[in-house]
Amino acid sequence: MNNKDFAKTLAAKLSRAIEQQQFEQSINQLQNLRPIDIADVLALMEPNLAWQLLEHLPNRSTVFSYLETDIQVALAYVFPRAVLAKIVGEMPADERTDLYKHLNQEQRDALLPALAQAQREDIRKLSAYEERTAGALMTSDYATLAAHMTVSEALAALRLEAPDAETIYHAYVIDDERKLLGVVSLRVLILAAPEQLINDIMMSTVVSCNVNDDQEDVAKVVARYDLIALPITDDSGALVGIVTHDDAMDVVSDEATDDFHKSGGVSTMVGKLKDVSVRVLYRKRVFWLVFLVFGNLLSGLSISNFEDVIAANLVLVFFLPLLVDSGGNAGSQSATLMVRALATGDVVMRDWFSLLGREAMVALMLGATMAVAISIIGYVRGDAVVSLVLALSMMSVVMIGCVIGMSLPFVLNKLGFDPATASAPLITSVCDASGVLIYLFIASQFLSIG
Repeated sequence: MNNKDFAKTLAAKLSRAIEQQQFEQSINQLQNLRPIDIADVLALMEPNLAWQLLEHLPNRSTVFSYLETDIQVALAYVFPRAVLAKIVGEMPADERTDLYKHLNQEQRDALLPALAQAQREDIRKLSAYEERTAGALMTSDYATLAAHMTVSEALAALRLEAPDAETIYHAYVIDDERKLLGVVSLRVLILAAPEQLINDIMMSTVVSCNVNDDQEDVAKVVARYDLIALPITDDSGALVGIVTHDDAMDVVSDEATDDFHKSGGVSTMVGKLKDVSVRVLYRKRVFWLVFLVFGNLLSGLSISNFEDVIAANLVLVFFLPLLVDSGGNAGSQSATLMVRALATGDVVMRDWFSLLGREAMVALMLGATMAVAISIIGYVRGDAVVSLVLALSMMSVVMIGCVIGMSLPFVLNKLGFDPATASAPLITSVCDASGVLIYLFIASQFLSIG
């Protein structure tokens, strides 16, 4: 039995047990499961049953944190206020704030008074930062030390802070105004002599980000320096939070998913595909498809201007889809490479000219290879002139497609748009229209019109 079937079976058994008020028996069945596996089971249960079981779990806040946001909100709606406040109060600060942002005003008004004052203030502070910034991503649960402490004093302080800190592998050294002075790892603390001062063993050159930095830039910094956590400071240099490695990697995953959606001409979707409604799928996909319908009219206009050439040489029609698709495919390949390179920082705007020359050389080689193949078919289906037209058209179409594909992401980036907007449908439509025009123009120069 796979994990999904096991979760379904166990969810059904637990639902029956809870309806019979057999909470102890239900909890015993979950004892050997990891929190994330328990969350999978609870997600398959009705909210009014799941919360009754969750309330009795010893690791309830951890399990609750693994649930999808929409399920957390559904559970929050049926939780008694005291139970909700207890679980939310046990959650890490950043996850607690994320849940708060997704609650409606009525749920927020019911939750806040039930929390401790420090937790209320923390939620208000963290939820005030703009979305997709370091401030919205960070947590305020971190360990701090003073520079004048000895190692033994620091270890004693960490023992007190550890239960509430997101991580204690790194502790941040601050002054009385919370200015970030340095960082010291738990490894260094353990190996240092008890009487040594933190000021003497800390690393004073600290990699940090500003609270207003884009969360994607923050994730790149975490990945570049392989950090467990990244300190976040305000404009005055005061430490206000940290972004942990797992949260940074979630951003990387979300951004990659976002880019994949855009590359397919689909607006960003929230949640799993199987859970998204038909209405949402329609709304997310319709814009680009309708927009490109009008863009594809350019192909029709090109064909209408060369009706006489086509009528006199019907063999051209046979090769038309093949040629325009080749240009679109080549352009999509180039665009995909450039979008990814821009997203990862491998290339920047000033690299465009040098990359253009290299891409033109690659396109020439690709076009020549494809031209040889199609010219043979053209000779069999037509004659030597048709073969020449096809070879020249293939080389031109592939060249133009590659240049458009690699240049459009740069243009969009320069204009302040996301390069991923250079989606496969957009590139294909532009290359199709260009390919039709090039093909029929070359044909009109070499083939007679009757």
